[in-house]
Amino acid sequence: MERLLGIILPVFLTIALGWAYGRRTRPDMAWVNRISMNVLSPALIFSALASKDFDVVENAVLILASIGVVLGSGLLAWPFAKLLRVDYRTFVPPMMFNNCGNMGLPLAALAFGQPGFSAMVALFTISNLLHFTLGAWMIDHHARFGNLLRNPMVWSTFVGFGFALVHPPLPEWAFVTVRMVGDALIPMMLLSLGVRLTSIRWGDARLGVIGGLVCPLTGIAMAALLTPVLGLDRAQSGLLILFGCLPPAVLNFMVAEQFKQEPGKVASIVLIGNVLSVVFVPLGLSLALH
Repeated sequence: MERLLGIILPVFLTIALGWAYGRRTRPDMAWVNRISMNVLSPALIFSALASKDFDVVENAVLILASIGVVLGSGLLAWPFAKLLRVDYRTFVPPMMFNNCGNMGLPLAALAFGQPGFSAMVALFTISNLLHFTLGAWMIDHHARFGNLLRNPMVWSTFVGFGFALVHPPLPEWAFVTVRMVGDALIPMMLLSLGVRLTSIRWGDARLGVIGGLVCPLTGIAMAALLTPVLGLDRAQSGLLILFGCLPPAVLNFMVAEQFKQEPGKVASIVLIGNVLSVVFVPLGLSLALH
C-alpha cells in the first residue's frame, strides 16, 4: 500500500495543483499546448527511445500488444455506442486512445523506473500515431494526412526508433540537453490536465460516466487477454495492464474539435473519465505490480 501511494499521490497531487491554479486564474493554455506538442514532446520521445535503457527488439511484442489493446478496446466499445444511441465517431475513439501521455508516463516512471518509462514512451508514440491516422480516419473518412509528416512528434518518433535500432554515436552534451527539455513535459502535462478538469460539462455527465467506466474496463480486459497469448514477461505484463487502465486522452477532445465531431460530448467523456481514474488507476497499478 505504501508503495502504491508513493506512485499515485505525486501524480494526482500535481493534477490537483493544476486544477486549483486553473480555478483561480483561468489561464490561457493555448501556448502551453503548442510548446508541449511541438518542443517538449518530441524531445522526450527522442531521449527516451534513444536512451540505453530502451531495447526496441526486446519491447517489440509489448508494442504489438499495445496496438491490440487499442484496437480491441474499440471493438468492445462499439456495442456500447449502439446501446447508448451515440454516434460511434463520438464514443469509440476516446475508448481506444487513452491518457498514456499525461498520466501513463509519470506512473510508469514511478512504478517501473527508467526502463519502464522508456517502454511507456514507445507505447505513447505508437498510440499517438494510431490516433493521428486511424483515429482521424474513423471520424472523417476523407481526412488528409499531409500534415502528419509536418508533426514534430512523428519525426521524433521515427528518429528515436532509428537510434534505438542502430545506436549511432551521439555527444553526451547533446543527449543531456534534449533529455532536460523533454523532462519538463511530465509536470507540464499533469498541470495542464488539472487545468482542463475545471472545464467539465455536467450536461453530458451520464455519457461521461459511462465512457469513464468503459475505457479502463475494456483496456484492462484486453491487456489480461493478450498477456498470456503473446507470452509477455512480468514487467511487460505490468506495463500493459497500466496502459490498459488509463482514462481517455485529452487529445480526443482536440481531434473532435478539429473535425467538429460533438466536441462537447467528447470533452465530458475525457474529463469525467480522468476524474474516475482515481478509482481505476490504483486498481490497475495494484494488478500491474502483483
